Amino acid sequence: MSNELCFKTAVELAGLIRDGELSARELLEVHLDQIERINPQVNAIVTLTDELARSQASAADESQARGEPLGPLHGLPVAHKDLVATAGIRTTWGSPIYADFVPSEDALIIERLKAAGVVQVGKTNVPEFGAGSQTFNPVFGACLNPYDTSRTCGGSSGGAAVALACGMVPIADGSDTGGSLRNPANFCNVVGFRNSPGRVPVHPTELGWFPISVQGPMARTVEDTALMLSVLAGPDPRVPISLAESGESFRGSLERDFSGVRVAWSRALGSFPVDDAVAGALEPQLEAFSTIGCTLDHAHPDFRDADFCFKTLRAWAFESKFSPLLEEHRDKIKETIIWNAEAGQQQSGPDIARAERLRTALFHRVREFMDDYEFLVLPCLLYTSDAADDTPCVDLGG
Repeated sequence: MSNELCFKTAVELAGLIRDGELSARELLEVHLDQIERINPQVNAIVTLTDELARSQASAADESQARGEPLGPLHGLPVAHKDLVATAGIRTTWGSPIYADFVPSEDALIIERLKAAGVVQVGKTNVPEFGAGSQTFNPVFGACLNPYDTSRTCGGSSGGAAVALACGMVPIADGSDTGGSLRNPANFCNVVGFRNSPGRVPVHPTELGWFPISVQGPMARTVEDTALMLSVLAGPDPRVPISLAESGESFRGSLERDFSGVRVAWSRALGSFPVDDAVAGALEPQLEAFSTIGCTLDHAHPDFRDADFCFKTLRAWAFESKFSPLLEEHRDKIKETIIWNAEAGQQQSGPDIARAERLRTALFHRVREFMDDYEFLVLPCLLYTSDAADDTPCVDLGG
């Protein structure tokens, strides 16, 4: 029974709690038992907040008994990525510089999750400062793939993806600059949704206008991911690029008629090297789109210059974020971060301007392409490394 509850959907669990068939306390205990059994084998949850979680679960049950309004995530256990600030809970960013750091304030997405009624069970493993497509760091070590612990779980939201896949939590938050919500979800057979910049406002951040890094939901099903997005999305006056629409629309039914919907399939966006094993896993499934009534074409936008734009703007962001740390803690920062920050230091104003011009042109090419197609379907990853180390994984996000 405990294992069954751990793998029910978040929507089902929220309904059981709302209907009085399951208490938040009961749900928490079966998940804590699952964490105790499984986490030592995969190292997904690196800071466990069981006492806090039990206090929150008790408060959730008591408020429900008083007849108070319930949030959409009332009583659901959640784990937070160790890159996001959590008041009173250690937040390390996977760095020895912050190995014992405890924030005094919550990040915005944590505020929203708590307001929606979640029960906080801990923090999930990340690469150092979230940099890299493998999840390991010098503070907590490596997070391992739940299907084969000799292989990578991806990153940077690797701990979140593994915790979901192993039934340790029904929902988890993540973030994404170049694939970090999508990559580990793909490796661990769960769902990670990179939303549009501003859909989930990011606060605090040093770069309030930066459009590449986002925070978002992860779960085991699309419906659960949408439920979590309904809580995370919505405007905030502290975030200049936040979108005005409420997140409540994501709580509606996902059912629809796909008859005649035009879908574009691209194996490689034209020129990227895709491993035959990746294509071999995906291409036989394409008939599913025809089965539900879609019209499927082999087509893709012109993605030239995307790599240059991404690497230029990422280096600019790394320079802004990490250059002050390099001056004082260079010996405690991994080489890939140092390299990218120094690449940003070497960039000129014209370099940034060129990247923005090319990115604008890319946006219009994709916009015009999507006038003809409602969906673009493509591999999440081109090819992967088997190793649970910092060997590169190449993904289409950069």
